[in-house]
Amino acid sequence: MNVTHITLEGHVEVEKYGYIYFIIMLTNYILILSCNSTVFCLIVIHRNLHEPMYIFIAALLMNSMLFSTAVYPKLLIDFLSEKQVITFPVCLFQTYCFYSLSGSEFLLLAAMSYDRYVSICKPFQYPVIMRKTKVRSFLLLAWLVPAVHIAVAVILFAHLKLCSFTLKGIFCNNSVNYLLCVASRALLVYGLVVLFNISFLPMIFILFTYTMILIVAYRSCGEVKKKAAQTCLPHLLVLINYSCLLTYDMIIVRLESDISKTVRFIMTLQIIMYSPLFNPIIYGLKVKEIYKHLNQLFYRARGKSQLF
Repeated sequence: MNVTHITLEGHVEVEKYGYIYFIIMLTNYILILSCNSTVFCLIVIHRNLHEPMYIFIAALLMNSMLFSTAVYPKLLIDFLSEKQVITFPVCLFQTYCFYSLSGSEFLLLAAMSYDRYVSICKPFQYPVIMRKTKVRSFLLLAWLVPAVHIAVAVILFAHLKLCSFTLKGIFCNNSVNYLLCVASRALLVYGLVVLFNISFLPMIFILFTYTMILIVAYRSCGEVKKKAAQTCLPHLLVLINYSCLLTYDMIIVRLESDISKTVRFIMTLQIIMYSPLFNPIIYGLKVKEIYKHLNQLFYRARGKSQLF
């Protein structure tokens, strides 16, 4: 059985700096896994964090770890390899994971914005509205909706003919469209529908809910304003960060032939380095209850180290 191989041509001087790239990216991957898993475990362990807002944060951190795992292992192998190649089925699977988990990020942020809206704008109805069944439904939909959307696109793409076997990137993303002999109009239209459904629509919803929160906070007492600032600011920072990631990815793909290989390489690395590491830092430092438990954890760890 013949397997089609795709050459990843986006790497810059791997034969010269491969080990340096490997050490930097491995360190970053370990930091991503350790930071995200630490905050995730704190939320799982402590019962006072078993509330919708923290459950959504835990889901977001898990999503970041899955997103990184879809890209980093293959990337690390490539940095130590003479040739940077990937089989076509694995390339499609990586593209699927990349965009499915990216869509899940936006939908999880949308669920979090709804949770904050109910908490601040309808505090007395919050326990009734945000029941466990609703939280579970939101989590299921946040992963299922993008997974189905992207699966259809990948299946459509898999049946199209390839004329190029060189990808101007370091991993598989939307640039796989440039491998096709003829651009598919149906795939392009469907791609725009997917982009609207799992990126733009959640973003519009998030902006609407936070606008409503700001209006209510402005008209309310100082305590409500403080609560709104403490709980909404981290979510907004993560939304801005992830929106930049999406914009970066679109710019890289659309300007593939207009930017230098080195600039494209650096921009691509920034996409996968900063965003997954940004989430646990923001939520760990800016969310009061999580920060309190982190402080206790580090205090106990420091106390044990001093005993030895």
